[in-house]
Amino acid sequence: MGGCCCCCFPSKPPRENPMHPAAEPLIQGITSTDHLLHPSSEPNHTPPHHQPPPGKDAVVRLKTGFERFKTNIFDKNPKLFEPLKKDQSPKYMVFACADSRVCPTLTLGLKPGEAFTVRNVAAMIPAYQKTRHCSIGSAIEFAVVVLKVEYIVVIGHSRCAGIRELLSLKDEGPNAYHFIEDWVKIGMNAKKKVQTENRLLPFDDQCTVLEKEAVNVSLGNLNSYPFVKDRMSKGTLHLIGARYDFVHGSFETWEP
Repeated sequence: MGGCCCCCFPSKPPRENPMHPAAEPLIQGITSTDHLLHPSSEPNHTPPHHQPPPGKDAVVRLKTGFERFKTNIFDKNPKLFEPLKKDQSPKYMVFACADSRVCPTLTLGLKPGEAFTVRNVAAMIPAYQKTRHCSIGSAIEFAVVVLKVEYIVVIGHSRCAGIRELLSLKDEGPNAYHFIEDWVKIGMNAKKKVQTENRLLPFDDQCTVLEKEAVNVSLGNLNSYPFVKDRMSKGTLHLIGARYDFVHGSFETWEP
């Protein structure tokens, strides 16, 4: 199933990497007015050094990235982007971690319009409960009922901080965060399984096992959504588990 997840952009001439834009020149300051306050002194023609306003570099980086995208990708691929102006019909729904090192559309070569994507801490999916986790439930419902995706892919990854937090949770004691502990507890059954079956492994190795087991819990939770279960029973929707290892550069998939 792994092969079906990878689609690449059409070949293009070499271009500058948008992830490493050229440095922007510093904003120049206003010429000094000391000579106006002290006419007898020699005018200072050297402008003082001014730092850009807070956030200026961040905004420039985003705008520069967009301009390169527009020039090198958007403007050169009208056959891809024109149909997307009217509608979307993605084949995949992808759950991935919000970790900044994980970018599923990039690592899987998915083009715009191919994947309806949800990202959260540790790529977890809670069981169906109408009064809780409405953002996740509404995304699944929209993808399955409205967009009629064919595959839901849940992707764990190496060195996931959310998984480490889950494995580190203590049974007693106050929470250190407002939301994180309660969220990662979605994978509590996976944690118990890993600690029971792999208790002799070092902590880091247990985390590696848990990264996959937490995906399996999320895949199981998907079956609790009635609209997911209905389409799976008809054979029109399929689930895929996956793990991306950015340490060794590997990607594995499995069916639940």
